[in-house]
Amino acid sequence: MGFVSGLLMDYRGDEATSVSELKRLVRRFVEERDWDQFHTPKDLAIGLSVEAAELLEHFRFRSDEEMEDRLRDEARRAEIGHELADVLYFVLLMSANLGYDVSTILRDKLELSARKYPVDRARGVNVKYTELNTDSEESH
Repeated sequence: MGFVSGLLMDYRGDEATSVSELKRLVRRFVEERDWDQFHTPKDLAIGLSVEAAELLEHFRFRSDEEMEDRLRDEARRAEIGHELADVLYFVLLMSANLGYDVSTILRDKLELSARKYPVDRARGVNVKYTELNTDSEESH
């Protein structure tokens, strides 16, 4: 365990940490700094997009081989992890502020996607669902 800015940091990992715990941690971090005034839905969406772009910078113009090498380098791996954490921070904060249950919306979206991308047609195929072979369903 660590202690950062009044927050008890529990390093139990994904298997032992709930999404609601992470949302509470992010909310407390924001509240301690009085940052809600800067976190309108629009600004959170912008922040999420900016952080996703910063993550993308680590991969842009790099071959798969180059990325494998970079991911073996602990310092670069840590940098990528920090960018992933920034993206997750904005996802958790936005979902908390807008009243979304992350587990529910993810499951709902996966269910919708499973209908759009049935395993028998989508397995190993990298196309948009509108381009999948839907001969029997759309002809009726």
